Amino acid sequence: MRTAHNDFLNARFFAGLDGLRCLSIVAVVAYHVAGSHQGLVGRGYLGVSLFFAISGFLITTLLLRERDKAGHISLRGFFARRALRIFPLYYTVLGLYAALVFVSEKDAVVRGDFFANLPAFLTYTSNWFVPPAADKRVIFYFAWSLATEEQFYLLWPLVMALSRRTWTPVLFMGGLLGVSLLTPWAVSAGLLDASYLGVRVLTSISASICMGCLAAHLTHSPKGFAWVSRVLGQVWSVPLMGVLLAGVVVWHEAPHWLISLVMTALVVATCIREQHPLAPVLGHAWVRYVGTVSYGVYLLHMLALNGVRKALPGQGVAVYFVLTLAVSVVAATLSHRYFESWFIKLKGRFDWREPRRAPEPRRVRAPQASAPKPGSLVGVGVEA
Repeated sequence: MRTAHNDFLNARFFAGLDGLRCLSIVAVVAYHVAGSHQGLVGRGYLGVSLFFAISGFLITTLLLRERDKAGHISLRGFFARRALRIFPLYYTVLGLYAALVFVSEKDAVVRGDFFANLPAFLTYTSNWFVPPAADKRVIFYFAWSLATEEQFYLLWPLVMALSRRTWTPVLFMGGLLGVSLLTPWAVSAGLLDASYLGVRVLTSISASICMGCLAAHLTHSPKGFAWVSRVLGQVWSVPLMGVLLAGVVVWHEAPHWLISLVMTALVVATCIREQHPLAPVLGHAWVRYVGTVSYGVYLLHMLALNGVRKALPGQGVAVYFVLTLAVSVVAATLSHRYFESWFIKLKGRFDWREPRRAPEPRRVRAPQASAPKPGSLVGVGVEA
């Protein structure tokens, strides 16, 4: 078991997570294309919760490893890496939305609402200030999930970096998990009023992110890893969690905490044991690739959907889904290769895992026609 834990701690990549990201983004695209809460497709919005579970687990795992190997958590490095990965495409797409809305949106109310909401979109606070509306379109509303992620990126590393005791972040995140589960119940029971900003902030806490963070702390510990592996480290663990996830997704009355728990268990099982019956699916080259560019797909898929609908009016949901997904993946590929890659390369300067290479020494070569004079530095390596 110690060898398995060491292999887990030393794993640089978790290949199965890209496969799970692919499943998540496909579910979200299907949900937005269908535009309905009915049936299995109507549960596609839960793909965002799976993204959250992946994010909570992966970010916390990386922070724990940095603290162990580097001796501390570099907030400057973390925030720089996140900014370089997230901000360029996000603000570019938001600018594109602003231009398109200004030029082509005919509904004055919808257009006015978008520009009124723009400060929230710019500051990643739309999950607090842009409520959903059943009777009208809210352009760029899907940014609520990105706001939730960004708030997590801002708060959680601070807690981990500033905590002097290893159990302090666990207690903090456990408290947030309790708040994330109790606050929606209190609102539905009439005990809290969601019109207050403080209540909206509390309801925006993601249980899936919290569970992912706690699971990362558990598996980072040798004893915790040994305990978790008994259930989630077996050959059958990933298929079983997949079946359970399908069951809770189909079950419309399933409580959200149960869905988040099963999703987190699936994420952990995929990372603990990469060789399992579903590995050929999650590890397929195309599946992993879509997961790799899933951030771009998420930001661009609504533009793709609207473009496909205008180009081919009157088509069925299945046609729109296939075309929207295809156009989104192509657009995300172009973005990733020719735009995002420039900023991704810069991340390496702030990555604690990348060794800093010392400059190679300059060497002064001796003239071939004559021997060096006594006392000269010819032929001696001189470090720059």
